[in-house]
Amino acid sequence: MKLNPTIVMMTLPLIAMVGATQAGEKADRVYEMRTYYAPEGRLDDLHARFRNHTVKLFAKHGMTNIGYWTPIENKDNKLLYILAYPSREAAKKSWAAFGADPAWKAAKEETEAKGKIVAKVESVYLKATDYSPEPKPAATGERIFELRTYIATPKNLDNLNARFRNHTVKLFEKHGMTNIGYWVPLKGEKGADDLLVYFISHKSVEAAKQSFGAFRDDPSWKAALKASEEKAGGPLTIPKVGVKSVMMKATDYSPIR
Repeated sequence: MKLNPTIVMMTLPLIAMVGATQAGEKADRVYEMRTYYAPEGRLDDLHARFRNHTVKLFAKHGMTNIGYWTPIENKDNKLLYILAYPSREAAKKSWAAFGADPAWKAAKEETEAKGKIVAKVESVYLKATDYSPEPKPAATGERIFELRTYIATPKNLDNLNARFRNHTVKLFEKHGMTNIGYWVPLKGEKGADDLLVYFISHKSVEAAKQSFGAFRDDPSWKAALKASEEKAGGPLTIPKVGVKSVMMKATDYSPIR
């Protein structure tokens, strides 16, 4: 079929405009990682409120539910989740509308009839790194998730991101780990100058141990580690305390599980 040159010339600018708009929306997209601590004996009640009310109300008010997780060893009764918004300003408006929603007020009153079910809330606003996959809903059966946080040595966050971009994420996949998402705090947030946060998934805790063992023994990783540290003049993460890992499981109402 022969294309009409006039139609082609009219369509190309539109395609370019749509592509630019989508790229701009992705660049402006903001994530929020929130951690809730439930009082002793109230975590199930908190899950029930999210399952039956909160996640739907978040979606109603323009928030995108990314994932909800609890640590496998959960002595602090934590619930951690990630939301996404078109922008920081959109996040502010969404939370205001959510808080004023009569349906939320009714759900809150009902679920707190025997006392509060959230003792403490922590929140950090994030942006995706340029090498992060876009988190998408995916229920792939039984698997576990790993939340890893890295604290970079002074002025080495860019070098740390470069190592992940050019080497680490590919080597993770090579050794059976699934990259879920990689983020850094927005400017003005705590950790904006030195923090990298990411989620990966494994088939099991034992599989995670085997994957990381193979990863660390990989000559390609050893070469990347050596080259990146020689360039930076030392380790890219703070020794002993700069890398933290928490094994987690997705809740039954999490879009990613």
